[in-house]
Amino acid sequence: MAYMVPETIPRTATTGERILFQCLKDHLPSDYVIYYEPEIRGRRPDFIIIGPDLGLVILEVKDYTKGTLYQINQDEWVLRNTAGELVTTKSPLKQARDNARLITDHLKKDKNLVQEAGSYLKFPYGFGTVFTRLTQEDFIKHGLYQVIEPQFVLCRDEIDIDEDGFSPEILNEKIQGMFTVWNQKKNILTNEDIQAIRFHLFPEVRISADFKPPINYQDQLLLSLHNIKTMDLHQENMAKQIGDKHRLIRGVAGSGKTLVLASRAKMLAKTQPDWKILVLCYGIPLSRNLKQMIERMMNEPDDLLDLLNPPFSESSKNSNISVYNFHEWLRNSLKMKDSEIPTLLDKVNKNEAILPIYDAIMIDEGQDFEADWLKLLSHCLNPETQSLLLVEDRAQSIFKRKSSLAQDTGLDFRGRSKILSINYRNTAQIVQFAWDFYQEHSQLKNKVQEASLDGVEIIPPQSTKRKGPEPLIKGFQDIKQEMNFVAKSITYLHQQKGIPLQDIAILYRVKNSHRTSYIDEIKNSLGQHELRYTWITENPESKRNFVRDENTIKISTIDSAKGLDFQAVFIINIENMPFPLEEAEEREVSLFYIGMTRALEWLFLTYSGESKFTQYLDKVVEQRSKQVSSQKQSG
Repeated sequence: MAYMVPETIPRTATTGERILFQCLKDHLPSDYVIYYEPEIRGRRPDFIIIGPDLGLVILEVKDYTKGTLYQINQDEWVLRNTAGELVTTKSPLKQARDNARLITDHLKKDKNLVQEAGSYLKFPYGFGTVFTRLTQEDFIKHGLYQVIEPQFVLCRDEIDIDEDGFSPEILNEKIQGMFTVWNQKKNILTNEDIQAIRFHLFPEVRISADFKPPINYQDQLLLSLHNIKTMDLHQENMAKQIGDKHRLIRGVAGSGKTLVLASRAKMLAKTQPDWKILVLCYGIPLSRNLKQMIERMMNEPDDLLDLLNPPFSESSKNSNISVYNFHEWLRNSLKMKDSEIPTLLDKVNKNEAILPIYDAIMIDEGQDFEADWLKLLSHCLNPETQSLLLVEDRAQSIFKRKSSLAQDTGLDFRGRSKILSINYRNTAQIVQFAWDFYQEHSQLKNKVQEASLDGVEIIPPQSTKRKGPEPLIKGFQDIKQEMNFVAKSITYLHQQKGIPLQDIAILYRVKNSHRTSYIDEIKNSLGQHELRYTWITENPESKRNFVRDENTIKISTIDSAKGLDFQAVFIINIENMPFPLEEAEEREVSLFYIGMTRALEWLFLTYSGESKFTQYLDKVVEQRSKQVSSQKQSG
């Protein structure tokens, strides 16, 4: 079964397109990726098929009947429309060929996708036509094969499994034969090649890539990229499900939930330029990071050669997307506090209040939104579009939700829920360490479910194969020793491991106690080691001014770091967790889990006192020591 993007065909598709969609899905190999009507450089080819042993095939689909065709040749077709009028259009094969040429010329700009000697792609590409309402007998009877050769045509009886002549083998054989240029040395497309093709054709799936200076070849500039990163196909499908009604995405920490939301916001803004789009989250720093992420996406050119000499772009400034944290939106748009929401909802129910209306609303970290907040936002949603996306991870819940979404808010996501269970952010060691802690301490562990979509509370993370060092645990006599170790470790990571300062964070639970000002100790120690820093959570203004890419170490509370990630994370003063003044220990468990899963590769856990959490960490250190001893003895 081939992988389809989007996962289900839109309701606007024709009957013939639906038949072809299902046929390709059911009968092409499972390592093939098939796109339906993707937008590529201003055009929308009907289907694009990418396969490791196939290469690239572009299909043009036509629902013409015998009565539609009036006069045809290899260049132009004269058709009779439903009103009986004659209209002239380009030959379907020429349309498919032009789309193939546009796509392949674009891909040839990447030197990694072309042959070492020459300007040809290193894999074959082809194109063809599909006539969903004409059979092979119709083509023979009306001499249509004289205009389009049989190798470039699929007819109804070759794509419809209900037709007597249908054969999956012939279908695959014909698609394999839709080539005009054959590569002598037929390369198998690697996963990296397919990722590169997606990177260039679909800007919305791009995450990052390393650029080398472009190469001149026969007066053509060739890009040189490596370490390409794109969304996986599951994430891409979620971002591209721009359908009606509410959508719920539940994902583990590090599964790309925020990336999917930002990409979806960009696609909606481009496909629906008249829509008003609202993006909300709980924390101020995350809202600033989201805003910067969406602006980068909106400003990125489709043609990466433009990055070499980027034009000034106003697209993000003129964007129809508004990004706020919830309380900021409430203050700016409704001039009120959250304590006044119940009164406002009462007025709305009595038709005594007018609310701002948005065509699409997207909510990140939705597990932290109160039921009344979601009720209010549902009233701000255009009833005609019903485009609401809620993204959440219940394992990261800081605030308590009383019951189910439907009961609390009236929002029904049945049949429109998706799960992202693979953690791409953290190494396997960090994922396992954080999850082991969560399972040990969470009161919600009995709500962990693995497969069911309906009513899922907590999703166990699956890690990628990316390996890294085990989280480092270290206890100290006092805060001065602790911070001296932290500052020295940051200097080592920066100078020896090449980690930029902006990719390092120090997270704390409380900034001071009656005995010690932890934040002063942090700042003093960093200052003594000449390390630049930004205290994100110093005050509301510093949160609002947060710039993710500023070349400084970031200092933040754990809860304000939600949705962010860094190469290296130091969680300090863990003896303050669980915090004695916090009534719900479950919140503290979630906070520590959140803090640990901010780390991409390096996680340091330090403390200079004792608590329930440090006792757990002490046991881990003891177990590690025993394992090392037993390995030495057995060795």
